Amino acid sequence: MESLGNIFWLGMKELRSLRSDKVLVIFVAYAFTLAIYTQAKGTSSEVYNASIGFVDEDNSTLSKKLIQAFYPPRFKAPVELKADEVDEALDSGRLMFVVEIPPRYELNLRAGREAEVSVIIDATAMLQASIGASYIQNIVTDQVSEFLSRSDATFQYPARLVTRKEFNPNGETSWFNSIVAMINQVTLLTTVLTGAALIREREHGTIEHLLVMPLTAFEIAVAKVWSNALVILCAVGASLTVMVSWILQVPIAGSPWLFMAGVVLYLFFATALGVFLGTIARTMAQFALLIILILIVLQLLSGGQTPVESQPAFLQKLTFFLPSRHFVSFSQAIIYRGAGFGAVWPNFLVVALIGAGFFAFAMGRFRQSISLSR
Repeated sequence: MESLGNIFWLGMKELRSLRSDKVLVIFVAYAFTLAIYTQAKGTSSEVYNASIGFVDEDNSTLSKKLIQAFYPPRFKAPVELKADEVDEALDSGRLMFVVEIPPRYELNLRAGREAEVSVIIDATAMLQASIGASYIQNIVTDQVSEFLSRSDATFQYPARLVTRKEFNPNGETSWFNSIVAMINQVTLLTTVLTGAALIREREHGTIEHLLVMPLTAFEIAVAKVWSNALVILCAVGASLTVMVSWILQVPIAGSPWLFMAGVVLYLFFATALGVFLGTIARTMAQFALLIILILIVLQLLSGGQTPVESQPAFLQKLTFFLPSRHFVSFSQAIIYRGAGFGAVWPNFLVVALIGAGFFAFAMGRFRQSISLSR
């Protein structure tokens, strides 16, 4: 009981120390609010409000129908151009796509002859250009087929492929990016807060005060772990409710409580990583460099940015031993696909085992560094 009391009061000291550090408080608040919002809304993999222009040299019923088929929110209202205005519109960045409809286009199609539509693309926006070209091709093909048949497009193939998206049917990038951003912030902030707490004790000289008290290395380390983990856990719960569900309006398909239980398991690894890095780095500058070196690799290999299946085969085997990979996997399964405990318990088990093992290793490393300080 005395040991538990020591851990509790040392943890309360950590919370008061964090509260007095205004920079860290602002950093935590920003990481789980504006950082998530900007990552969710600031980047997009789908075409949205793309500028498009048409050079209509056919001036037929079909060409007018094609122009009217492009409308917000995927495309801005089409701009009609003359042929000699195309280069200036693309060079100035005023338009991203220009569609040129040649003369006698409708007449050639009605006669069964081949007719082509030219699409000129500003490829400096590479991702939008690639996706937008596919959008334009599909829209033009559907409109021409419907116009020529005077009805919906007919299919001459014995089978028709119909794609339905179980989650995120409209392909909203913000729905995916917001969860990935929150997952990345859990790893980053937990490691930073725990490691910074150790280094702050060393730089301020208060670690010597703790060493002369009747405290064990385990009590000191666990106090820092539970206090900083509690801060992150509360921040994740608030961010999931307010920022993700209310503001970004991302539907949570599964149980938020099951997701939070997974976060608790993952925090054992993230806090242990912070303790481990805090025992290696001697200053905050060294700690910051280690964070860049390790956490960026963890985030890239976790499967949040790109699927694990897209990585080289040898990396896929190595990432099995990264708790961040399993954290991303069960987080996406719970939040996106509504998975229950029966579907994610293998990931929970792996995170718990690896986290516990690394936590024991980090505690041993911290105990060794404390004994050297004595």
